[in-house]
Amino acid sequence: MTARPPNPAQPDPARPESAQTEPAQLDRAPLAYENPDFLNGPDGRLIRILAEYTEPLARFRRERIQDTIVFFGSARFQSSHQANTALELLDNTGSTQLAPLSEQPASIPSIADGSASDLQRRRAVAAVEMARYYEDARRLAAMVTTWASALPSNPPGRHRFVVTSGGGPGIMEAANRGAHEAGGKTIGLNIRLPFEQHPNPYITPALNFEFHYFFMRKLWFAYLAKALVVFPGGFGTIDEMFEVLTLAQTRKLAKKITVVIYGSDYWKRVINLHALVDTGAISPKDLDLFQFADTPEQAFALLKDGLTANYLASEAHPDAAAPSPDLHGLNIENFLGPEFAKTNV
Repeated sequence: MTARPPNPAQPDPARPESAQTEPAQLDRAPLAYENPDFLNGPDGRLIRILAEYTEPLARFRRERIQDTIVFFGSARFQSSHQANTALELLDNTGSTQLAPLSEQPASIPSIADGSASDLQRRRAVAAVEMARYYEDARRLAAMVTTWASALPSNPPGRHRFVVTSGGGPGIMEAANRGAHEAGGKTIGLNIRLPFEQHPNPYITPALNFEFHYFFMRKLWFAYLAKALVVFPGGFGTIDEMFEVLTLAQTRKLAKKITVVIYGSDYWKRVINLHALVDTGAISPKDLDLFQFADTPEQAFALLKDGLTANYLASEAHPDAAAPSPDLHGLNIENFLGPEFAKTNV
C-alpha cells in the first residue's frame, strides 16, 4: 500500500511544536560598509583608520594640493582686536568655552583696585603678547600665500606650499585667516575632542577636515609639509614640534624640512634646548634642525630661502642624468598628486 504524502496544512506530529510555524520573512541585511554598528564598533577600527587616510587623499587630489607649510601654535588666545577690548582666555585647546574667571587675564580696573591675583596680572601681560603673535601669524601666512601663488607648478594648476593649521582658534585661526585674506587655499586638520569645538571660518570649505585619530592627523601634517612654523603654544604645540624634529633628526622623512620657531624669547624661557646638548641628550648639530625668528619678515625670509634651496632650485634645474619618468615628464604619483613625503621605512 502506497504511503500518503503529508498534508502541509496539517501539523506533523513527528515534528517538534517549535518547528511547526514557518519563520517570518527576513529583511535584507545591511551592506557591510553601510552597517553603522560594525563601522563604529571595535571590529570596524581598521576601516575607520583607512578612511582617515583615503578620504583626505581623495580631497587633496581633487583640490590639486602639492605640498604645504604647517603652522602650529596656541589655540587658547583670540585676536588683538579683542585684546584691545576684553581678551578672554579659552578653557582648553579647541574648546569654545571660556576658562574660569580666576584664570582669565586681569582687566585694567581689577589691576587698579588690587583685586586681580598674581596669575591674572601675569596673564594680562601675556595676553597682549599672545595677541601680537596672532597678528604676526596672520601676516606671515598672507606673505607666504602671496609668494607661493606666484610660483610655477609642475604639473600646471597645482597649489604649492599651502598654509595648513590644526583648524581651530588662536594661532591656527590666524594662519588660515592670513592665507584666506591673501586669496589662497588654506587647510584645516581638525580633531574631534570630547568638548565642544568648531573649525575656524577661514578654512577653504573643501579642505576642512576632522579626524578621530590623532596619529592619522599627525600623518597628514607631516606627509605634505615642506616647512613648519611653530608659534608659542602649550602641550599640543610642543608635541607637534618635537614630533617633526624627531622625524627629521632620525631621518625618517626622506626630505628636507624647514623648521622656523617663532618667538625666541618665549621658547627659550619654556624649553632650555642647550641643556639637552650639555647633557648629551642631543647632538650639537641637532640644533641646526630649526631656526628662530621674531618678525614675520624674518620668518618669511627663512622659509623662502629654505624652500628655494631645498625644492625650487632643484625643480628649476633637474638632474639631466636622472631617468625620465612616464606620462610626459611626470610619474603617476606626481600626476595624481599630492606630493607625498617619502619615508625611510
